[in-house]
Amino acid sequence: MATKPASTDAAAPSDPVALAAFFLGVRDLTRALAAPLSDADATAQSMPDASPAKWHLAHTTWFFETFLLRDHVPGYRLFNDRYPYLFNSYYEAEGERHDRAARGLLTRPALAKVLAWRDHVDAAMVDAMPRLADAAGDLVTLGLHHEQQHQELLLTDILHLFSRNPLGPAIFDAAPAPPAHEVVPIHWVEGPVGRVAIGLDAAAGRGEGAKGGFAFDCEGPRHDVLLTPHALADRLVTNGEYCDFIADGGYADPAHWLADGWAWGREEGVAAPLYWRQAEEGGGWEQFTLAGWQRLDPAAPVTHVSLYEADAFASWADARLPTEAEWESAAAALSPVSGNQLDCAACPSPQPAGSGDIPALRQMFGDCWEWTGSAYRPYPGFKPCAGAVGEYNGKFMSGQFVLRGGSCATPRGHVRASYRNFFYPHQRWQFAGLRLAKDL
Repeated sequence: MATKPASTDAAAPSDPVALAAFFLGVRDLTRALAAPLSDADATAQSMPDASPAKWHLAHTTWFFETFLLRDHVPGYRLFNDRYPYLFNSYYEAEGERHDRAARGLLTRPALAKVLAWRDHVDAAMVDAMPRLADAAGDLVTLGLHHEQQHQELLLTDILHLFSRNPLGPAIFDAAPAPPAHEVVPIHWVEGPVGRVAIGLDAAAGRGEGAKGGFAFDCEGPRHDVLLTPHALADRLVTNGEYCDFIADGGYADPAHWLADGWAWGREEGVAAPLYWRQAEEGGGWEQFTLAGWQRLDPAAPVTHVSLYEADAFASWADARLPTEAEWESAAAALSPVSGNQLDCAACPSPQPAGSGDIPALRQMFGDCWEWTGSAYRPYPGFKPCAGAVGEYNGKFMSGQFVLRGGSCATPRGHVRASYRNFFYPHQRWQFAGLRLAKDL
């Protein structure tokens, strides 16, 4: 199943025609991603960190109805005045809300009712787009990038849910098997040294970044950092290389682990990446994917590892994780719409890097998010924007680490070199992997 992807061309917030096209493209892709799901599939919740697919469909609709239609379209009436309590996520300024860990108990409204609400809001948004583009075009753009984040979360959350089913059901048909790839040993690419600028001059979290593109508030302000001599691996760490780490006792050697990571691994009984299991026939490993259980591809990037596991592997490999400044300064000259990213409602999966004649950075965008060794903290001079949308990023700048580059489930056109994703160090249900770095 596939649908035409949303345009990767940035729509000017003040252009109602382009903004409406961007809006409909994003909204259509979300619906297409959820199309294979039954009402039961879309309602269940597998863990507190994940949300039901139905909730993602509803919450993104709540965002547009609350912050755009309610606040900027005179006379607009809420589709259902009880929905804001159900589908607010974490916006304290918007009042009380349903408990996050209990979202899977929302058997009503049914999936069909949520989709009808989406249709209602979509029609109202398109009808009001000339007014909205003029009065709040940057907020519409923020809402669309917000929904693109939820497109990836919808996929990773349903992947986790289906992985808990003993039947191992597939969400999508398996992608065609890639040709066998010879894994070329890592080459090291030296990074810039000295003072470099990173970040974007984003306008209050929903405005203009470098070259007129959108940026979230946490990506700025632009500022200088000092880089010492270093190099980055030219590709991501592979499943085969991670198998070597496991076979060498990497999960049993505390010398490679952060103290918190070692305690987490012991407590949770972690001995392999999430979604790996020993194959019943023929030995080796299998991995649960959006196409169900599949034989592990040793040439594909390792994914669904925590910061703790990524850091332990890097230590075992006599390397380290890159800092986000090292990563961004290396990626700044590369195209953020390149690589293996989400284009349509087909089956996303990380792909092997292949080989290159000249050592150069590959897989910087797409395939899997790359853990960095950098804490998610505000840049110098950071200030969240006013109002409820100011709660979008800034209040989460505690105890989390930055990931860079996007994944196979990230909508193409959504990320850029300055994009800062962030998760807690133990979390691994996202498409998260790693690239090695070293000091020179």
